[in-house]
Amino acid sequence: MKPSDTDAYRDDFPGGHKQWTFLNNHAHVLLCLARNPDMVLREVALQVGITERATQKIIKDLVDCGVIERYRVGRCNSYRIHLDLPLRHPLETRHTVGELLAMFLTEEEMRRARSMGIAGA
Repeated sequence: MKPSDTDAYRDDFPGGHKQWTFLNNHAHVLLCLARNPDMVLREVALQVGITERATQKIIKDLVDCGVIERYRVGRCNSYRIHLDLPLRHPLETRHTVGELLAMFLTEEEMRRARSMGIAGA
């Protein structure tokens, strides 16, 4: 059974409270690609807890708005992240994609993201 977009991480906590996260699936996909720019779509979907189709749509959204750039390596896709791009919501525009990622990546992962990404954070 495949997880649906809305079922990921929605199990009840003890006491009947619904589980939720502070980051949305777009941020989770971005974190996966920052950690491993060569990660296949299926693996991203499994790590985020959404369908491959939902992952594909999110990657298209991230490419269309310029947050990531997709390029081919042989028969596979790989991704470059525009680390200096401002976040999209009006409450967040003073911060960059790189700043967001730096909150969740290890120093080594962030160094790799900077070396593989476009511009620096």
